[in-house]
Amino acid sequence: MIEFLSKKLDWIDVNYWFYILNDLSLIYIILPFFVLELIRYAYLKKLNKDLILDSIANIITFGGFYVIEIILGLLAITKVYFWIYNNFSLPHLELNWITIICCILLADFAYYWEHRMMHRIGIGWATHTVHHSSPHFNMSVAYRFGPLDAIMPIIFSLPIVMLGFDPILVLLSEVFVQVFQTLLHTEIIGKFIKPVEFIFNTPSHHRVHHGSNRQYWDKNYAGILIIWDRMLGTFEPEVEKVRYGISEPIHSNNPIKVFLHGISRFLKKLKKVNGFKNKLLVFIKAPDWMPTHDQGTSTNK
Repeated sequence: MIEFLSKKLDWIDVNYWFYILNDLSLIYIILPFFVLELIRYAYLKKLNKDLILDSIANIITFGGFYVIEIILGLLAITKVYFWIYNNFSLPHLELNWITIICCILLADFAYYWEHRMMHRIGIGWATHTVHHSSPHFNMSVAYRFGPLDAIMPIIFSLPIVMLGFDPILVLLSEVFVQVFQTLLHTEIIGKFIKPVEFIFNTPSHHRVHHGSNRQYWDKNYAGILIIWDRMLGTFEPEVEKVRYGISEPIHSNNPIKVFLHGISRFLKKLKKVNGFKNKLLVFIKAPDWMPTHDQGTSTNK
């Protein structure tokens, strides 16, 4: 087994499997499942204009996010990652099943901290609030991204590159974690058996993460493994029925307003705050922080 796992792999084979698991999953899992969700909405008589327009807005925000991500990929990631990889990393690791599994686990752990930061600091929530602003919960919501959502992961990915993992493998692993996350955005699946619910992130755990219920704020940040939340004190089980959305709803399906509402609110808050130091603190303090009085440490969802 050790010999099999440590056997050197060809990039063409690795890319092929990631292509099937990452890219093609849209065709053989995500789209069919979304159609099934629409059928369920129709059966429950919940398939209405608001839900349809919300789903369309979700896809359009993904388009805006994707354009920004492509620009970052061409101008920043491919250059910065490889510059770090070639100048500041530990000895480069061979491509085999051991390094692939380790890279996915590290990408998953990095995702936990990146995700947690997106909720816990002002500028992070300004972009990530877009993802949480939908009052619905289905596969299309997984594609509801904010304008800066492609930037934050870079901070947490660079340490993995510095450990000697190939930058392309790091990026593929990050996409794999995101694809897994996409599959969690559904109400169709209830709960799995206890061992699965204990180890892995599931739709039940992720519904909690999208809840605007007070006890669900800032919980279940995990990508693939929910054990990160269990270990680090941010786990919350799904008990009370989840109410989706944020505490200050945007009441709009206009894709532009959906995409930019978080940044817009952040800039308005920044304008109200006096003093250069306080303005800087708005970026890194909790989203509900104000210089006149500390409103606590919980995200204003």
